[in-house]
Amino acid sequence: MGISRLLAWAGVAMAAPAHSAVTGAGENGFATQASVEIAAGPEAVYALLALPGRWWNDAHTYSGDSANMTLVPQAGGCFCETIPAKSGTAGSIEHARVVYAVPGKQLRLVGGLGPLQTEGVTGALDFAIQPVGQGVKITMTYVVGGYLRGGAAKMAPLVDQVLAEQLAGLKRAAESPR
Repeated sequence: MGISRLLAWAGVAMAAPAHSAVTGAGENGFATQASVEIAAGPEAVYALLALPGRWWNDAHTYSGDSANMTLVPQAGGCFCETIPAKSGTAGSIEHARVVYAVPGKQLRLVGGLGPLQTEGVTGALDFAIQPVGQGVKITMTYVVGGYLRGGAAKMAPLVDQVLAEQLAGLKRAAESPR
């Protein structure tokens, strides 16, 4: 993986959720978890998960614009991105595939995000939504396993930082007037 791709993926998590951590890392994988409370109802937060163009950071896309991202929140649904053509035919990328979907409660996807696609790994990305007070607590876990050149433990903090940034974006989008 090139240093520029690694640095782009690392980013700067200016508004990361209060609780984010690598919860485990070893030779063959890692796990991260982040959680945040959002002042919105569970159905609204779940619906927003299906609109990554509203909350995913442009810097962590292949096209440079999160508006090119889609997520179909049903089993078999694609978390995909269109890569506009500079000339000729547009490209596309499948970031992950939905394997479990319960509206207002949980969304689980399987796939290798970002530079992990070039490695011999796969991951399970889970969004669990729990009612808390006047809103929800959303807990995002990403468990990655397989062979990762350079070692999984080295990549884990970078992935954790990038995903925590996306969860902060979800909170901002959910709590901002549209």
